Amino acid sequence: MKTKRCERCGDHLAARHAHNARFCSTRCRVAAHRARRALPTELTSRPRWVRRTAAKVPVTTCGGAASSTDPATWTSHRRAAASKAGAGLGFVLDGDGIVCVDLDHCLAGEGELAAWARRIVDLAPGCWIERSASGDGLHIWGRGRLERGRRLSVDGGSVELYADGRYIAVTGDTWGDTPRRLGDLSGLIDALL
Repeated sequence: MKTKRCERCGDHLAARHAHNARFCSTRCRVAAHRARRALPTELTSRPRWVRRTAAKVPVTTCGGAASSTDPATWTSHRRAAASKAGAGLGFVLDGDGIVCVDLDHCLAGEGELAAWARRIVDLAPGCWIERSASGDGLHIWGRGRLERGRRLSVDGGSVELYADGRYIAVTGDTWGDTPRRLGDLSGLIDALL
């Protein structure tokens, strides 16, 4: 019989925990959850954060209207994360080379990735990927050049690419074992366009 180990620290799980447990203790479970929600430094180091409503409308940390084109309505990640305004966080894309590829409705059931989306994800190695606010989509974050935002249909799936003048609702719910950094999206952008 194979001995189960804690997903975080690798210690053996006690017999009473081994059946369905993933972690050896509450401490390991909480640490793993926090690490899963860690955002790439390339995003958190930029003062381009807003809050967002449940309907994905950008708001300031005080709850007023925010704009994806007005830097006066943006703030640091620390201030945005500490605010209770709205329902969550958003990151503003301002044309500095950070790109977000939004795959709509690509996850089903137990997080199974649709075949059309798998082909796109495979073209983005080394990029941070998070679940979207809907829970059934993905955001692929990386670096690249994109003249203007686009909405495409790829093998029956909906794909949006943005680099400037938009904000993206950020969940921090990392998908899979993706790294916490922004990789090169040039190959993916070229393949899609």
